Amino acid sequence: MNIVDPRIDEYAEEHTAPDGELFERLAAETREKTTAPQMMVGRLEGRFLGVLVRSLRARRVLELGTFTGYSSIAMALALPSGGRVITCDVNEETTAIARRYAEEAGVADRIDYRLGPGLETIAQLAGPFDLVFIDADKPNYVNYYEATLPLLAEGGLMVVDNTLWSGRVVDADDQEDTTQAIRALNDHVSDDPRVENVLLTVRDGMNLVWRA
Repeated sequence: MNIVDPRIDEYAEEHTAPDGELFERLAAETREKTTAPQMMVGRLEGRFLGVLVRSLRARRVLELGTFTGYSSIAMALALPSGGRVITCDVNEETTAIARRYAEEAGVADRIDYRLGPGLETIAQLAGPFDLVFIDADKPNYVNYYEATLPLLAEGGLMVVDNTLWSGRVVDADDQEDTTQAIRALNDHVSDDPRVENVLLTVRDGMNLVWRA
């Protein structure tokens, strides 16, 4: 689901510090056992999320969309002592993979796995969160945004993934539901006076949002 020329993407990966053998095995198992392995963030985005955690000195992270755990592990490894990631998903099988690799990576005690609909989980949480990473079902993107923005810490950052949707957001003829949902989120953020943002062309698009 990259929008960058695959050769450039490959070059960028080759010139990015490797994640290590554990992440290579996690990626391989994700490709083998899931029907949509492209949902995995991969090296570039995983490294980028880790950089954000370190730069923000984040202690509390909320993730919507655990999948097989690449992003939550990458962020947990970047946390300071006592930091914590709360990660939410509805799929028990992929979450079980995530738990297994988190144990092996030595960060299971930094990750709180929540199974259930994201909006229900969010309603049970208290902020503030230094970093919110939204990478779950796209039709609920605006709902997730509205539910988590009040939980975002002052000086915190929200990252919404897949916000260019393989470039389909600029195709006026593409009226598919998911494409329209992502356009709606991007428009909603742009029109929201409470925040500022930058829409990056990293991997499949990342919309970075912070309080104005």
